[in-house]
Amino acid sequence: MNRYRWWKTWATIVGVLCWVTGMVSIGVGKAKAEESRPNILWITCEDIGPHLGCYGDPYADTPNLDRLAAKGTIYTRAWSTAPVCAPARTAIISGMYPSSTGSEHMRSLIVPPEGAQFYPQFLREAGYYCTNNSKEDYNLEKPGQVWDESSGKAHWKNRRPGQPFFAIFNFTVTHESQVRRRPHEWIHDPAKVRVPAYHPDTIEVRQDWAQYYDNITTMDRMAGEKLKELEEAGLADDTIVFFYGDHGPGMPRCKRCPYNSGLQVPLIVYIPPKFQHLAPPDYKPGGRSSRLVSFVDLGPTLLSLVGIKPPSYMQGRPFLGVYAAEPPAYLFGLRGRMDERYDLVRSVTDGRLVYIRNFMPHLPWGQHVEYMFQTPTTRVWKQLFDEGKLTPEQAYFWQVPKATEELYDLATDPDEVHNLAGNPAYQGKLKELRDVLRDHILQTRDLGFVPEDEIHTRAGNGSPYRYGQSNEYPLERILQMAELASDLKSDRIDKLVQGLQDSDSAVRYWAITGILARGQKAYETTHETVLRALDDPAPSVQIVAAWTVGRYGSPEELQRALDVLKTFVDYDGKGPYLSMLALNALDDLGSKSEPVKPVVENFNPKIRPEHARLGENLFKLKESILAKLSKDTTRNYRNKAR
Repeated sequence: MNRYRWWKTWATIVGVLCWVTGMVSIGVGKAKAEESRPNILWITCEDIGPHLGCYGDPYADTPNLDRLAAKGTIYTRAWSTAPVCAPARTAIISGMYPSSTGSEHMRSLIVPPEGAQFYPQFLREAGYYCTNNSKEDYNLEKPGQVWDESSGKAHWKNRRPGQPFFAIFNFTVTHESQVRRRPHEWIHDPAKVRVPAYHPDTIEVRQDWAQYYDNITTMDRMAGEKLKELEEAGLADDTIVFFYGDHGPGMPRCKRCPYNSGLQVPLIVYIPPKFQHLAPPDYKPGGRSSRLVSFVDLGPTLLSLVGIKPPSYMQGRPFLGVYAAEPPAYLFGLRGRMDERYDLVRSVTDGRLVYIRNFMPHLPWGQHVEYMFQTPTTRVWKQLFDEGKLTPEQAYFWQVPKATEELYDLATDPDEVHNLAGNPAYQGKLKELRDVLRDHILQTRDLGFVPEDEIHTRAGNGSPYRYGQSNEYPLERILQMAELASDLKSDRIDKLVQGLQDSDSAVRYWAITGILARGQKAYETTHETVLRALDDPAPSVQIVAAWTVGRYGSPEELQRALDVLKTFVDYDGKGPYLSMLALNALDDLGSKSEPVKPVVENFNPKIRPEHARLGENLFKLKESILAKLSKDTTRNYRNKAR
C-alpha cells in the first residue's frame, strides 16, 4: 500500500509538472507568436493635401515627416473616398464605399451591413490591443465594441506585456477650423504662398493658406514627438508606421469637393527591416510609389499585414502584407449632402485625368454651407464674385449651372480649372472614365441616387446596404433618369414627363429634379404635370415639385407650393431629412417664402438622440431663411437654363 501511494504521489507530481511545463510552453509560444507580428502605429491628421517637404513642396516645413519618408515610401496617388471627414472615416473603418452602405451624407447615422465588422474588431480577435486617440466621426453605427479604448487617453502603453498593438493618434491642429483661428502670428510669409488658380489673390486668401502651412508645421512637430516616444520605448524596430491626412485641405474648393484638390492626401508608410517580407515590390525605403491607393484599401491592408484575409464584403484592396492585391486602375470619389446642403457628385481618376459627374448641376459648388463661410477666403471670394471681379477660373465655383461633366489633366492643369470635357482631343478618355464611373456606380450599388429619407424607409428594419444589394433596388432605371435629368438638354423634356409616371419614387424624384434644373421654359412646358406632382405619394417628390413651382410658377401657384413646403418644416411630423430638404427649398426661394415666415420662426426641432447630429443643420437653415427674409433679399445663383 505504501509503495502504491508513493507511485501515485509521484505520478501526480509528474503530471502537474508536465501540465505546468505545457502551459508555460503554450504561453511562451503565444508570446512569441504575438512578438513575431508587427505593431502598427497610425499618425493621422485632418484637412491637408500633400503639402509636405518630402512631396516636393518648397514652401512646407516638415522635417519630422520628411525623415519618416526618407526611410519609408511615399504614395503619390492616394485618395480619400470623400472630401470631408465623416464619410471619409466611415470608408476607412468599414473598408467599404459610403455610397454602397448609404453613409455618404455628412453626419448621418446608418445601420451597418448585417454581419459586417469594423477592422479593429478583427484585430482585437487576433490578439491586438487597439486604441484610438481619439476622433471617430463614423456615419455607420458601431457593430459592437470596436476599440479597447477610444479617448484622449488611449495609448498603446496600456496593453498587457508583449501584446501587439494597433494605435491611432489623430492631430486636429490642421483642421479647417484652425486655418481661420485668429489672432495668429504667421510663420510662413503670406507674400510667398502659392495661390491656386481657382482662388483670388487677396491678402485674406494668402493669410489663410499661410496659416494652413503653419498648422502643418505644428502638426509635424507633434508627429515627431510621437515617433520619438516610440523609439524611446524600444519599439521602433517592431512597428509599422503610417502617416496620412483624412482628405484635402480645409480650404473652399478643396474640402467638400471631390476634385483631386479635395481628395488627394499624403500617405507615408515605414516598414522596419524585420518585416520587409510584408512589403510589395513597389515599396522601397526612401522611395515613391505611384500605386493608386483609396481609403477603402486601408482596413483590408491592416488585416493583410497581420495575416488576416480581408472579408469579401470589404471593397478595398490590400496594398501591403501577405494578401496584397494587384493595384486598381482607378480611384473613386463622392460628394453627398454637406452639412445642411444637398448635392450629388461622383468622380474618378486614373492617376492623371480626373473626371467629375455632377448630377445636380442646378446647384453651385459654392452652396452656402455656413461652416465653410466662417473662413475669410470663402467670404472674400464670394464678395468678389458678386462684384464681378473674378477671372473665369475663379468664378466657376459660384456659377450655375455647373458643368454636367468635368475633365481635368493633372499633368498640365494641377489646379483643375480648365475643363477638357468638350475638347475633341480628350473624347476617348472622357468616354472611358464616364463608362468606368457608371460601372462603379452599378457594381457597388450606389445608394446616393435615392433621396436621403428613402435610404432609411426603404431599408425598413434592415441595413440600407442589404436593400441596395437586393433586386428590389432598381438602380439601373434610377441612374438612367438621374443622367437624363442632369444633362440639361432641352430635348429630353418628354422623357422627364414620362419619368414622373414611373412606379419608383426615386425615378420620379430625378424626373422632377430635371425639370427644376432646366429652368423657366421647362416649367412652362410641363407645369400641369409638375402641379400634379405636388400630390405625389413620395414626400421628396412633393418637395422638389414645390421647389420648382415656387421658382417658376405664378403667384397663385406659388401659394400652393408654399402650402406643401410648410407641412414638411416640422421635424417631429416628417423627420429630419424631409425637413432639411424643404428648408433648402424655402431658403432658395428667398423673399418668396415670406408667407411661411411664421412657420419657420416657430420651428424648433426636438431632435431625438438618433438624429442629434442633424439638429445643427436644421437650425442653420432656419437662421439663413430668416436672415434673408429680414433683409427682403432673394438669393440669385444666376440660374441659366440651357
